[in-house]
Amino acid sequence: MEGAELAGKILSTWLTLVLGFILLPSVFGVSLGISEIYMKILVKTLEWATIRIEKGTPKESILKNSASVGIIQRDESPMEKGLSGLRGRDFELSDVFYFSKKGLEAIVEDEVTQRFSSEELVSWNLLTRTNVNFQYISLRLTMVWVLGVIVRYCVLLPLRVTLAFIGISLLVIGTTLVGQLPDSRQYRPQKGGICVANHTSPIDVLILTTDGCYAMVGQVHGGLMGIIQRAMVKACPHVWFERSEMKDRHLVTKRLKEHIADKKKLPILIFPEGTCINNTSVMMFKKGSFEIGGTIHPVAIKYNPQFGDAFWNSSKYNMVSYLLRMMTSWAIVCDVWYMPPMTREEGEDAVQFANRVKSAIAIQGGLTELPWDGGLKRAKVKDIFKEEQQKNYSKMIVGNGSLS
Repeated sequence: MEGAELAGKILSTWLTLVLGFILLPSVFGVSLGISEIYMKILVKTLEWATIRIEKGTPKESILKNSASVGIIQRDESPMEKGLSGLRGRDFELSDVFYFSKKGLEAIVEDEVTQRFSSEELVSWNLLTRTNVNFQYISLRLTMVWVLGVIVRYCVLLPLRVTLAFIGISLLVIGTTLVGQLPDSRQYRPQKGGICVANHTSPIDVLILTTDGCYAMVGQVHGGLMGIIQRAMVKACPHVWFERSEMKDRHLVTKRLKEHIADKKKLPILIFPEGTCINNTSVMMFKKGSFEIGGTIHPVAIKYNPQFGDAFWNSSKYNMVSYLLRMMTSWAIVCDVWYMPPMTREEGEDAVQFANRVKSAIAIQGGLTELPWDGGLKRAKVKDIFKEEQQKNYSKMIVGNGSLS
């Protein structure tokens, strides 16, 4: 009984602290300044660790930012210029060297697969997710790293698990109760529209919903995610599709158009990339979201990797592993930019509109803009990309003008 009483006292004390210092201040919009103090201490600690690493590591072995430097130095000149020094007007066997060079560049360091690996940091952030064992440079740095492990796993992890449990429970209970209320006119007008954003992590949704309410679009899931989806749809008309329905583009477009046509419903939140990208780039926006009509509200999201890696590599980690990594990181810090609404211009097709919105998000978030489809993470390159290069080369061979 003594052990049970002790455990009960510890649990009650823990819940009281969480309720008094986190939940209640959040409910009333009051900040106790704990997060600010924590972030300042964390920044100072990481800066100190960086200095210790630089002192204890030879200059030639200091970690460089591979994301900006790259493994190879690419020649970004067009095909005409690249072949000008190898060929005359007609086809020559030496043209093979140009295409071989481009092929080897793509194999060594292509622009697609590297966007699905966590971005490299200039300095170590005292997390275990690193290829260099910086924690063994000095005894003092090792002690700080061990202390960090204790803090992350014995304080931050239980705290975040507790908050997640309370949050999900309140979500399920709250949405169930709200769903029982009769429909009523909302005092704040809800205009039909679509919010589109770059996609790095499943928590993108949680971050955006802290500032407003959205109707979600996605596939029906089972398990815990299915429970959350069924609870959410009771309070708000979200758009969930069965797996077989997701393949029917006309059905998807029809339901989305019906949603935005009803001005009483919340704006739809869509991630046009269709998959998570590693926080460095924006890849191809699928045109389906831009064929529906209505007003597009672009949002740019950029995470600060210094405090934790928010990118979800779904090919490497399942949801449980990803959540464990997130909950044992120092913090999740990000910048969110709500950009001016955009509408489809006259004579502009859906692809051009999607590219215009994508460019605006990339520029605002300081992200690299890439034309590639994020689906290449799991699929082969479409024949249309190879055919485009073949057509360009054919134009040069027949000599009917320069490439446009």
